[in-house]
Amino acid sequence: MRIQKYMAQCGIASRRKSEQLIQKGVVQVNGVTIYEPGFPVDPEKDQIIVSGKRLSEAIKIYIMVNKPKGVLSTSEDTHGRQRVLDLVPIKERLYTVGRLDMDTEGLLLLTNDGDLTFALTHPSHEFGKTYLGLVKGRPDKNSLESFRDGIEIEDYRTAPATIKILKIDHDTSLLEMRIHEGRKRQIRKMCAAIGHPIIDLKRVAMGDLSLGNLKPGEWRYLNHDEITYLKGEK
Repeated sequence: MRIQKYMAQCGIASRRKSEQLIQKGVVQVNGVTIYEPGFPVDPEKDQIIVSGKRLSEAIKIYIMVNKPKGVLSTSEDTHGRQRVLDLVPIKERLYTVGRLDMDTEGLLLLTNDGDLTFALTHPSHEFGKTYLGLVKGRPDKNSLESFRDGIEIEDYRTAPATIKILKIDHDTSLLEMRIHEGRKRQIRKMCAAIGHPIIDLKRVAMGDLSLGNLKPGEWRYLNHDEITYLKGEK
């Protein structure tokens, strides 16, 4: 087994971040510091130490949380601001699967399963993300078609997406939008590009997983069927 895969299984970090730890020289195998991602290990025979602590495979934890606005998705913050991890008072070290910007509320997954984190954040995964967005103005047919077909934003073109108007009230509209990508502030940029900037934004689903009755700041463990679904298992 490759060392970064085992580190991910132990809940140290995702495989990508585990590779960075290896390159920093904080990983030892049988007393020897290694710097090579992909180094082969046998967890039953080898002694593997990361930052002075011996590894053992962790019990996997999978949590859904409704991140409130004003709370950070990042694992660390040097300014003392509240993080989504602060909302879940358990001793195991968890990581967010993707991110939501500070001003966006909604569904985030937390886990110590590095392999699953890697799979779900890889560009090839097929889990769409559904958002409810209150925007300025009333999008016309051309604006909606532009959103669906893909929009030139900065240095990339967005993939085909879905959008529909749920409600129109004076000079605002409530939209349901679904995308398969996860670039930084993408939904906000797409709405701005069609001339209808976001006023309020909430992620309500990832694939078939939805927030349901979770209120901002609340969390729950995923059930067996939900975990199986995320892993693509039957």
